[in-house]
Amino acid sequence: MKNLNYGIIGNCRSAALISETGSLDWVCLPQFDSSAAFAKILDQEKGGSFEIIPENLSEIKQEYRSKTNILKTRYECVDGVFEVLDFMPRYLTDNKQYYAPPDVVRFFRLVYGKPSFRIKYNPKLDYARNHTENFISEEGFIKSYTTKGNYDSLYLYSSFDNENILNSDLIHLEKNEFCLMSYDQKLLEQDIERVYLKLQRTKTYWLNWSEKTKYLPEYNEQVTRSALVLKLLSYQKSGAVLAALTTSLPETIGEVRNWDYRFCWIRDGSMVVKILTQLGHYNVAKRYLKFIMDILPEKNEKIQIMYGINGEKKLTEYELEHLSGYENSKPVRVGNAAYKQKQNDIYGILLDLIHQQFETFENSLEHSEELWTIVRSIVKVVEANWKKPDRGIWEIRGRSLHFTFSKVMCWVAFDRAVKIASLLKRDYYVGKWKVLRHSVKDDILKKAWSREKKAFTQHYGSSDMDASVLLMETYGFIDAKDPKFKSTVLTIQKELEHDGLMYRYKNQDDFGTPKSAFTICSFWMINSLFKIGKKKEAREKFEKLLTYSNHLGLFAEDIDFATKRMLGNFPQAYSHLAIVETALNFSNFQADDEENLLDQLTS
Repeated sequence: MKNLNYGIIGNCRSAALISETGSLDWVCLPQFDSSAAFAKILDQEKGGSFEIIPENLSEIKQEYRSKTNILKTRYECVDGVFEVLDFMPRYLTDNKQYYAPPDVVRFFRLVYGKPSFRIKYNPKLDYARNHTENFISEEGFIKSYTTKGNYDSLYLYSSFDNENILNSDLIHLEKNEFCLMSYDQKLLEQDIERVYLKLQRTKTYWLNWSEKTKYLPEYNEQVTRSALVLKLLSYQKSGAVLAALTTSLPETIGEVRNWDYRFCWIRDGSMVVKILTQLGHYNVAKRYLKFIMDILPEKNEKIQIMYGINGEKKLTEYELEHLSGYENSKPVRVGNAAYKQKQNDIYGILLDLIHQQFETFENSLEHSEELWTIVRSIVKVVEANWKKPDRGIWEIRGRSLHFTFSKVMCWVAFDRAVKIASLLKRDYYVGKWKVLRHSVKDDILKKAWSREKKAFTQHYGSSDMDASVLLMETYGFIDAKDPKFKSTVLTIQKELEHDGLMYRYKNQDDFGTPKSAFTICSFWMINSLFKIGKKKEAREKFEKLLTYSNHLGLFAEDIDFATKRMLGNFPQAYSHLAIVETALNFSNFQADDEENLLDQLTS
């Protein structure tokens, strides 16, 4: 059985996936949503890869250098031991600008002996749509370029002999060496000293970034790794946050639920930024809010559910029919037609983030007047639309319905707007929006509750359960001690939990009944059980769920119920923000317990 045993490296401009054997199987250059230069993950034969193949291998070990996004693959061979340190350069220059070129660096460190290996360098530019030609330039690098179709090119600089690389000749490692692959032609000579300096500067950058991450007494290692993943999915240039690095990794092998996730969903991005803010990373929030202001320049601008990472509004979906797909799961898609959908939940999640920022930086929030304008514009949109059906958080491509989660998020929109107006002492809006908030809450309590099921259901008039309803408590709509919430949690667990993992929902949608667990939903259940008092069960489930990650602690979107292998796009922002949120909840509860005990002892 295969698993998504990949590590991610990146520099907030693009990112790459390196397999557990050290094969670079996915990278898009020069940025996240560009066409792929290597796509073996989507087609074993045609996709292209950059592999290191030892001649006398005994064992491979792979891990991240502690608190960094530098990936170390250690090859223990009969004739010696060497390590490959993979990274994409990122660090601050002397003039306080980020150096983050579209480069992948592979630093070969000799440990001992004289290990031998071959390099298989096989780029397939522009998603392997046409032939890629390789040649050795007189200037000393390998250039790869497309001979037909969209022109694309790539440059490889190395301390190894170029002929040996292109011919996959046997190489004997006698000292430290390097390969540097770039979308751009380099103006300065690339040698081992310069590359080593990039490695050290990048290492320093990530160590400094990790040092700013809030320390938790429990699960700190998992939280730090998840925070580093979330940082890699943020796009420095615009402030956008990607849902995942990949496209078309299937939710179920052999089926058609294969989507392109290299975009910024307002919902996902806002959730990620809120969590990173809680961990102490405020600059990500500043850039993301600037992204929001840039895509909503006018008061009547309608918010889409998702955008391109540079703010593109049209994300036309098409298929790459020449690629076989991950384990032959077609189609391979580029673009995402869901951008046309109407989802009413996005407004509440965005206003929840904006409220967090106003609360955190009450007297110093940049662009506060622009954000206040956005708040008022969003309230107008929600006021006009909250009574209408939509496609919901799961982007159902069939008919629109009155989804409970969407209604709750409309309540959140009015609730956070009231709180923002109170912070800003805008009493007129406070009074007006409180009325709207009450109307939505009353509507949900009347129409979403099922007496038969003793639970809030997926949508009005339904008897189906939906894991997203668990978030009612998280966003403050209902108290964890409310009997209706407790009953809802236990009913959802009874109907949607299978072998310790959670369905999003079980009722049939446009593509049939889902067959895999949506990873974030299992974390939502753990949080809900914890909050209704089932703390021991919640902790046990959390510990178990963490074991389903890959060898580096990374999670995809889905987990197969039967085999527990990961499926779906990878690494998934949703899954990693949920790890952090769960650990924070456990940590906050422990802190509250200790504070209460101290109060009792001193009273």
